[in-house]
Amino acid sequence: MADAFIVDAVRTPVGRRGGGLAAAHPADLGAHVIRSLVRRTGIDPLAVDDVIFGCVDTIGPQAGDIARTAWLAAGLPEAVPGVTVDRQCGSSQQAVHFAAQAVLSGTADLVVAGGVQNMSQIPIAAAMTAGQALGHDDPFAGSEGWQRRYGSQEISQFRAADLIAAKWGLGRAEMEEYALTSHQRAVDAVDAGVFADEIEPYGDLKDDECPRRDTSLERMARLAPLRPAEDGGVITAALASQIADGAAALLIASEQAVTEQGLRPRARIRHLSARGDDPVLMLTAPIVATAHALREAGLRLADIDLIEINEAFAPVVLAWQRETGADLSRVNVSGGAIALGHPLGATGARLMTTLLYGLKRTGGRIGLQTMCEGGGQANVTIIERLS
Repeated sequence: MADAFIVDAVRTPVGRRGGGLAAAHPADLGAHVIRSLVRRTGIDPLAVDDVIFGCVDTIGPQAGDIARTAWLAAGLPEAVPGVTVDRQCGSSQQAVHFAAQAVLSGTADLVVAGGVQNMSQIPIAAAMTAGQALGHDDPFAGSEGWQRRYGSQEISQFRAADLIAAKWGLGRAEMEEYALTSHQRAVDAVDAGVFADEIEPYGDLKDDECPRRDTSLERMARLAPLRPAEDGGVITAALASQIADGAAALLIASEQAVTEQGLRPRARIRHLSARGDDPVLMLTAPIVATAHALREAGLRLADIDLIEINEAFAPVVLAWQRETGADLSRVNVSGGAIALGHPLGATGARLMTTLLYGLKRTGGRIGLQTMCEGGGQANVTIIERLS
């Protein structure tokens, strides 16, 4: 049976909104990690079959197939194509899946997969509201089929996070404790140089900017909910992932490409899948997706050494933990998106990069990545470290 290997992975530091990456054109952020990946692996760029990048809100500088634009902005051969995918927050994890599926099918041997997002330049949900000037309030209004099935209720990640907190009985104190731990782990990781090898500095920016050293439970407790309390609002900014900028890229290779290019793969992709769940709750799909992936891979959660689950909101991870029984000491061990930031289209590849380096650092063998996505979806990737 064919294998798909991860040869290497690299990312930019994650910049906070208005921070060190805010002025960088998204194509240049993508080009930066692509160039670094080519240099680190020593591949012949003409041997690359495709470039697959995730990006959300593909308007303005993120429009026009940024995967292709970033490759060309990197100064690499025009003969290599690129394609941009949008599975919302899981876009670049899906890019890795598409790359691996191409390799596993035998239709490609060497694929660059990753993602990019500059949320400082293109605000979150900009594409959702871009049609308002043309008479379209949002992606759902006007669809008879959608209205029949789900009505005209609010569809938003913020409401979904509040609904999840209520359904699983998660109070602010518990969620704030989790958020504080995320920041503490991230600060400790930055100070210990945990991310140094996976980061390719961008200009003067060498470290992730988002972790808050001075945050505390007292500060979090003073914040008002993002939605009105009378509407069930309980989630505050402290319990949500941070708006951020960044890019990440991985090289996915077949056994033939590994041999021909003289590569030393770092991991084998052992399983990949995606599942759907309630689009109103929106953020719960990692629960069913994790169960499905473990069943298909013939594994138990106890077999997984490290887990990266995107911290879109604190209740997403805590509800998932309650349903799976996961040991949080093996989950997001260097902090998550609450502390490190969530550059939407780049986060899937960022998480996979951190997971890959984390397995090497800890001596772990099996890693699992999952993340919630708009529309009530989730991807799961299970990797096995080789070197």
